[in-house]
Amino acid sequence: MKIIVTLTCAMLGLWSAAAFAEGFLVQRTERLPDIELGLGDAGYGVSQNEYELVTGKGYRLTIKSTGAKPCEFSAEEFFQNVWFRKIEIDKVELRVPTVYEIEFEREGEAELFFTPIKPGDYDWVCEGFEDKGMKGSITVK
Repeated sequence: MKIIVTLTCAMLGLWSAAAFAEGFLVQRTERLPDIELGLGDAGYGVSQNEYELVTGKGYRLTIKSTGAKPCEFSAEEFFQNVWFRKIEIDKVELRVPTVYEIEFEREGEAELFFTPIKPGDYDWVCEGFEDKGMKGSITVK
């Protein structure tokens, strides 16, 4: 009986914590517009540089590189404030608690499956190319 009561209290605690998140934790992931890096004649263009997300909601984001410029895609503060379900790169799944950066030395893509857990304004950059416009922002409400 003691175990059942403890389990019930724990379950109620989870439900009440979930109620404070903006998103609905058990819904399907929402596919975000891809971030394509290395666009344009000079190879410094990006397809999407602003995102607005909601805490507690699952997302799926593909980051693609044309290979025109090497890119160390860094969003360290954002990556520390999301829960990664998985990252897929070239048909390989990575299950990691956090990521520091994703480096593209040539053409390729990484698909991130995650849930934001902390509201805030976060930046992402291709290190060394920020002044060329290879940067963006992610707002989590």
